[in-house]
Formats: sequence, C-alpha cells, structure tokens
Amino acid sequence: MTAETILYIVIAAVISLALALFMYGYKTKYSTSLRWLFGALRFITLFSILLLLINPKFKSETYTIDKPKLPVLLDNSASINELQQDGNVSEFLQQLKDNEALNDKFELSFFSFGNDFNETDSLSFSERNTNISRALSATNQLFKNEIAPTILITDGNQTLGNDYEFTTATYKNAVYPVILGDSTRHTDLKIEQLNTNRYAFLKNQFPVEVILVYNGTGSVTSQFVVSKGNANVYSRDVTFSDTDNTKTLSFSLPASSVGLQKYTAQLIPLQDEKNKVNNLKQFAVEVIDQATNVLIVSRIAHPDLGALRKAITTNEQRTVTFSKPNEATSKLNDFQLILLYQPDRSFASVFQELEKLKKNTFVITGLQTDWNFLNSVQTNYNKDVINQSEDVSGNLNPNYGTFAIEDIGFNSFRPLKTLFGALEITVPHETILEQNINGISSESAMLATMEVNGKRDAIWDAEGLWKWRAESYLEQNNFQEFDDFVGKLIQYVASNTRRSRLEVASETFYYNNNAIKISAQYFDQNFVFDSRASLTIAIVNTETDAQTVFPMLLKNNFYEVDLNSLPAGEYNYTVSVQDEAVARSGSFSILDFNVEQQFLNADVTKLRRVATNTNGKAFFTTETSNLITQLLEDDRFQQIQKSEQKVVPLIDWKYLLALIVLVLTAEWFIRKYNGLI
Repeated sequence: MTAETILYIVIAAVISLALALFMYGYKTKYSTSLRWLFGALRFITLFSILLLLINPKFKSETYTIDKPKLPVLLDNSASINELQQDGNVSEFLQQLKDNEALNDKFELSFFSFGNDFNETDSLSFSERNTNISRALSATNQLFKNEIAPTILITDGNQTLGNDYEFTTATYKNAVYPVILGDSTRHTDLKIEQLNTNRYAFLKNQFPVEVILVYNGTGSVTSQFVVSKGNANVYSRDVTFSDTDNTKTLSFSLPASSVGLQKYTAQLIPLQDEKNKVNNLKQFAVEVIDQATNVLIVSRIAHPDLGALRKAITTNEQRTVTFSKPNEATSKLNDFQLILLYQPDRSFASVFQELEKLKKNTFVITGLQTDWNFLNSVQTNYNKDVINQSEDVSGNLNPNYGTFAIEDIGFNSFRPLKTLFGALEITVPHETILEQNINGISSESAMLATMEVNGKRDAIWDAEGLWKWRAESYLEQNNFQEFDDFVGKLIQYVASNTRRSRLEVASETFYYNNNAIKISAQYFDQNFVFDSRASLTIAIVNTETDAQTVFPMLLKNNFYEVDLNSLPAGEYNYTVSVQDEAVARSGSFSILDFNVEQQFLNADVTKLRRVATNTNGKAFFTTETSNLITQLLEDDRFQQIQKSEQKVVPLIDWKYLLALIVLVLTAEWFIRKYNGLI
C-alpha cells in the first residue's frame, strides 16, 4: 500500500468522524447513550463507503514447495514374461511406492508402454510390441520444462519405432534404466529378420532375404530350411563363428499357384540352445495372376511424379509406367488406369484415344496445365483461369461415401499451388477434398471422383503433392497414411467393379503382432453412406469351428473391427447388417509370430549407454536400494520453493459490503425500537 493511499484513508477517517460528530453530537435530541451508538454506527458506515471508493490494494504472498517429478516408465510387453521378470517388476514397483523418503522428495508418476504409451501402473505384460522410443519421446514432451529424472524399467529389447538410443540424445533429464534380465550370454541361433514381398505374380519367382544371427563361442554349423507344407522348397548349410556371427541369405522361390501360399523358415537349433522359438518363422505370399497397371503420362519432370510412383507401388499389386504424351497413345489399352499429369495440347491424341477406349482416368492439374485445352477435350468439368497462381489447402469432406477414407491431417498440411479460378464439375460427382483458401472454403472441389456410364474419373486440382507426403512422414515417421490414401483412390478409379450396398475390405493374411482390422461400408437404397446401421461380423475358426461375433464400430465414413484378440489360425467371416438381407463373406489367416519371444537376454550394453548419455546410471532389479539412495542424494534434484504474490483490491472483499449492510440494518432496528422512525 502506497503512502498516498494511506493519506487518503486518514482523510476518509477524519471526514467520517467529523460527519458522525456533526450529525449526532451537535444540537441532537437523543440521549447520551444513543448519540454514542448512532455516531459509532454512522462512522463505520461512512468510513466503509469511503474505503470502497478509495479501493486500496493489499498484497498477499503464499509459498509452495515444488517437488521434482519422477516419471517411472514400465515395460508392459510380453518379453518381460518370457524373461520371467514380471515378479521382479511388481516387487520393484512396490518398493518405490512404499519408500517414504522417495515420495517426500519426488512426485512419482507411473506410465506403461508397449505398442502405445499410457499413464498407469497396472501391468499385464501382454503387449505384442515394445516401443521404448515413443515412451521416452512422450515423457520428454510431458516434462520438458521440469526437473524429471526418469526411471526406465525394461529389458531394452525394442521391436517397434526409432532407435531409442538416438531418441535420448535430445532427452532433457537423466535416465536411470532398471535392467530386467541378466547379461549372461547363452548360445543361440536365431532368424533375426526375414524379408519378402506380400504379393507375387503367377509363374514368376519372388525374392526372399533372411538374416541369421549366432550368439556364442566357437564355430557351429546348422541348416537353414524353408518348407511349404511337408515339402522342403529351399535348404542351405550355414557355418558361424565368433567373428563371423551373421549370415544374410538371398534366394528366390517359385510362385506356381494362385492364392495364399504359406511357408515356414527354420534354422535348425543346436542341442544346447535355450530359446528355440526364435529359430522358426512363418511367412506367406499371395500369388496373383494379374496386377493393376497404371500409366502416368506427363510432358514435364516434377517431384509429384516420384511421390505418386512411391505411393502407388507401396501395394505390390500395382505397377507404374511413365510415358511422354507422344509415346503414350499406342500403350493405353495395356493399362487399367491412365493418370494424366498437367495436360496441355501435346495430350490431344491421348484424349482422343481415351475417348475411344473408354478408359478410366485420373487428371492432376497445376500451374503448367492448359485449361483452355482441357475444357475443350472433355465435358466432366471446366475451369476459367487467369495467368495467376494461388495457394490452396484441402479439407476432408466427412460425407464422402464412395470408399472409406481416414483424415490424415489434410487441413494441417501446407498449401498446394493451382491456377486462380473456380473448378466447376458438370456431372454427378463426390468431393473428397474441398478447396480452402486462407482458412475460408471456396466452395470448390480440390479432389473429386465421378462415375458416368460405368466409367470412373478423378481430378485433383493442385500440384505439390510430394510436400504432403513429406509432411505425413514428419508427423508419423512413415509414409503409410499418405500412401494408403493414394492407394485407396487409385484402387477405386482403376476398378470397373460395380458398387454394392455393402463393401468389405480385408487382407488375406495378417501377422499376429500387427494390427488385425477389417473395415466395411454400408449404403442405403440411394447409395448414400448409412451411419445409423448396425453391422456385426461373425468369425469362425475353421479348425475348431468356434464362432465369435463382434460389433463393427463407426469410424468417420466406415465401420471397423479390431481382431487382435484372435489367436493364430484360419478364419472365415461374414459381415451382416441388422434388419437387412445384406451380407458379405470372406476368409483370412493369422500367422503366428511373437516377436517378444525372440530374446534371451536384456540389452544391457545399450541401456548402460543410454544412462551414460543422459548423465544417469543403470541398475538391476536387485539394486533397488542403490537406485533410491542415488536419487535421494543427487543434488541436481532439489525441491524448489516458489512464492506467489497476489494483489487483492478491497472492493473484492465481500465481507466489507456485508459489514455496511449489517451496520445500516442495526441502525434502522435501533431507531425503530426507540420510536425514532
């Protein structure tokens, strides 16, 4: 409170006292006791009102103790069970919770990780993958501005995500790994990795690459065998030693029959091997007799072309061929889809031939598109342009129902380039992406599909698609979401299959450590997506005849079911719609592969490097007391006293207003009681 405010308060007190004395001390008819009583009440009333007008401000200061945070990251993957460390984790966790000194100094929080990262201390040790990198990145983000030494309880064996050792290079707090397992080296042969295509073409050879690893001392010889049913289709003797402990085998297998072909790869185990599960791996290849061939016709070189090729050929059932406009005319009939990139007058013969062949087309326009030419050679759409570019973004149309689409963050991607003007589509169509300029919808389509007389076409009015693919990678650390979006678009435009009211999408086989999902779309009589329908899927195990029924959940413009709870095996399924005589059936296989069973030991060396790089220290579960002592005695982790100063104006003090009301009320009652009113 300033000296000026104090002066005002003194003046207010003097004025209040003077007025009270004048009113009840000068020529008054009241008795002496009433004069003193009324004078005191009036003084309080006047002084309180003047105080409110002056409104002095009072400062209050509170002190709080801010404890350093102690996030505890718990590995919830199945490998902890395989290494028989689940009991050690529970015991270690209980010791942390029961230690009063640790809880007095730190604010503990518990997180579990496997495929995902969750805040919990309830563990099942059933996660099928381990993503340590995601757990560390999420923790770093949560506690980025705080003192938060991190306890990482894990075996260090990561099966998913980026290398966590590199993730810790930017970690802002010390990491204290608690190592689950031992460092004892056991003699072991294992199939480290097996790579092959998901699809192969009939009567062709498909490549297989396998990496074999030996842990042990001395030289050993084994045999690598690939079998199909009861027949061996490939075998080779392999020799390992201390210095030559890794072998990479590359070979090809014949695709002799159409359909799903299952194989078993085995590295014959040694007699003294402790873990023989990692010597065996199943894989499958779907043999098809034809591919979806896409021809990309372009006069210019552009980064979009490379991005499109990568996105389309992510699915091995599709091939991409590039051609100049003057060379493309004779090839058109060999392809299911013709993608025309930024057409101009050099495409005249291509459009003439396409009109004759009634081929499906996908047109992508941009700054080098000749719209006067394009408006004249087709009647599906037109655009009046001027020689000026504009930046446009895309918003996903949630009501698009031709095929299932997920929003991959279109509205957050950077703008693309197009020529200034409004795109007008003159035939029945559905808009996938609506054009957006500086956050305002232009009510014009950026990407749309159309189907006229059984012929399908699409137009994407923007260039710079490679930027969106790159941004998708930066967000997700992979190209999968963008490539899946382009793949679904290509699959629809390239196909001439007539749409049905119930469309189901599934794979022919899944690995049980990956997501197992089946999606469906249901349309009403007018082929409008019906979001009110109730879809179920009945799953039958062909070996046991056991049937399980799952509800399919609505997700954007499609229904989806997660089947990761199913064990490995062969299954038939039927998707049906409640109260409708509509159903679709199919089959799939789940291949047994538990990546969490592939490890014999903890990765002690790597976890110790992580501790060293972050100025922490690694411990085993038997060293709980040492870890707690280290945390308690480390001067870097001190509690911080914080003070908070609040300035409170008197007008916010409600009790003063209540005092004024009370005093005035008391004065009125006293006057009334004494017959003065």
